[in-house]
Amino acid sequence: MNEFKDLRIVDNFYQTSSFFPMPTTLIGSVSENGQTNLGAYSLCFPYYIAGKERYAMLLQCRNSSNTAQNILRNKTVSINFIPDDRKYFREAVRLGFPGETTQEKMKNCKFTLLDSESGGVRPQIVQEAFQVFECTWDDSLENAFEDKPGCLEGYEPPYRNFNGITSKFGAHFILKIDKILIKENYYDAIVGGVKASNFPRVPVDYGYRDSTNFWYTKFKKPIPEKIQAKEGDVQSVIYAAERIDPNVTFTKDACAKLTKIPRIFLKAALTQMVNIAKEEGISVIDEAALQIINDKRREEKKKK
Repeated sequence: MNEFKDLRIVDNFYQTSSFFPMPTTLIGSVSENGQTNLGAYSLCFPYYIAGKERYAMLLQCRNSSNTAQNILRNKTVSINFIPDDRKYFREAVRLGFPGETTQEKMKNCKFTLLDSESGGVRPQIVQEAFQVFECTWDDSLENAFEDKPGCLEGYEPPYRNFNGITSKFGAHFILKIDKILIKENYYDAIVGGVKASNFPRVPVDYGYRDSTNFWYTKFKKPIPEKIQAKEGDVQSVIYAAERIDPNVTFTKDACAKLTKIPRIFLKAALTQMVNIAKEEGISVIDEAALQIINDKRREEKKKK
């Protein structure tokens, strides 16, 4: 017997027709009078993640919202990831309610705002956030720079496919990540090695809402599941190598020679190789450079 039923797909299907786990973020933008506006958004996801000269997020929102109108006007955005705290989530729900002006919604805001240090006309960032992405809307894609603020009753066609005004009431913004800011303890965890106790407490929005409530789940301690890397898994080595130092890269052939390193020691070995490469003035570790580095590693090992 089929255990699944066919549910009708309607507008806002992620809320009305499904249970869809999403992040809880506060999007900062700059209003006409220069004041930072905070709006609560869950439809904010990684977009360009590799292989391009930039990294980017995708934000979806109502085109009449304060956030959309502000992005159309001056392009800069802060994506603030708030920790799991009931009072923060309650305030995020309040900030997500449509129809209020920036002055009205921000008058008694419970979050603390800090000035951006990135320069230019940028929104302030949320002090309580555990990390913040400072971004700029890439309005060159699809000639989205032609889209202007001001149409609060809906936009008429033609519409963009993926960037700018995409429907009468909708907008998509591809946000180039200019800077990732993260609290010091989480920075140390990412650079030095993450354990379950190092993860920030994050709320997960279930997506589904009814006429009365938003629903979310409180944070629980994350559970690790070991990646069963096998000898010959070049992609695992490449993945780890790309995350050691942006100024030193490994060729695929060099990574292929490192597949026998046990997974548990891989990061430490790659880090040591990168450090030696920088001492030797090597920016690309190929097979020849790998030989030089391994010789140096053996020499250092003999000295211990």
